[in-house]
Amino acid sequence: MTTTVTAARRAQVDEHHFLKADDGVALTLIHVRGAAAPTKPPVLLVHGAGMRAESFRPPAIRSLVDALLEDGWDVWLFNWRGSTDLDAVPWTLDDVARYDHPAAVRYIVAQTGATSIKAIAHCQGSTSLSMAVVAGLVPEIDTVVSNGVSLHPVVPRFSKVKLHALRPLFQSGQPYVDVAWGDGPEKGVHLVTRSMVRLWHVECSNPACNMASFALGSGHPAIWRHRNLDRETHAWLATEFGKIPLALYAQIAKSERAGQLVAFQPTEGMPVRYASAAPQSTARFALFTGSENHAFLPQSQQATHAYLEKHQPGRHTVHVIPDYGHADVFVGHRAHLDVFPSMLEELNREA
Repeated sequence: MTTTVTAARRAQVDEHHFLKADDGVALTLIHVRGAAAPTKPPVLLVHGAGMRAESFRPPAIRSLVDALLEDGWDVWLFNWRGSTDLDAVPWTLDDVARYDHPAAVRYIVAQTGATSIKAIAHCQGSTSLSMAVVAGLVPEIDTVVSNGVSLHPVVPRFSKVKLHALRPLFQSGQPYVDVAWGDGPEKGVHLVTRSMVRLWHVECSNPACNMASFALGSGHPAIWRHRNLDRETHAWLATEFGKIPLALYAQIAKSERAGQLVAFQPTEGMPVRYASAAPQSTARFALFTGSENHAFLPQSQQATHAYLEKHQPGRHTVHVIPDYGHADVFVGHRAHLDVFPSMLEELNREA
């Protein structure tokens, strides 16, 4: 870790807030204070599936949190029910959209007195937040910076095989896929899966990296480009992934076939198809993805942009970052130069 990064991190003070989702599930928010008081509104950071709020704050490199604090933002990191820092519970995207995001947004508004907030979301944190936004459940959010995928999951060909052919084999006996299976020791299906993944992913000796590629995309590796990660961050990422429920894969499979996010099970008051009608929100979306994203192809964000522009022309943007994948958009050692300035520009842009 460089001296500059060390100094910035030491100046940060975390305030931990405990709250309940609207169905009673325990959640947490981490309010990060910097060296100076914020001069801009709250910004909510929403992690991906099987990850946690700290995923936005790799210890060895300049992080998005560092950049936001220096730019004057009031930073809130959100551990929703899919966080590895919380007790594992079964969940679907519908649960997160309906119960978690509205509760977190209301809490931040109540704590800060802000009339509106902004959000930066990754992967399934982004899909679920996008669902909540277009369903009109979080009217306080006026800007969404979404990475990887939003309302249209377009996946590589082998991911389709895993979603539609391999998933049912797992689902018959397992409630989740756990990236930590790569650490061992396990028996049965865990051992067989880990062994097969190691044989398939010979590009990396890190078991968690191999399992992340198996669980979250298709590629060698699938969710980042190795050249975008420094050695310390690559090692740190081995402890940053955990359990992902098979119900999520079932919902993504159903949505991939439908060409847009759909409800896992229809629920009164919630859309069945999330991109079939105009969004019930005026929030502006800034859609990001890496050109080498092998979790969700760049066409995912381009399709969501087309949907949003159809209903609200000229309001939304899409950024395809050259030579980046899925998660390295946030954890790459040059992301503070290649990606974060564009995200800050979008946050600072007038509505």
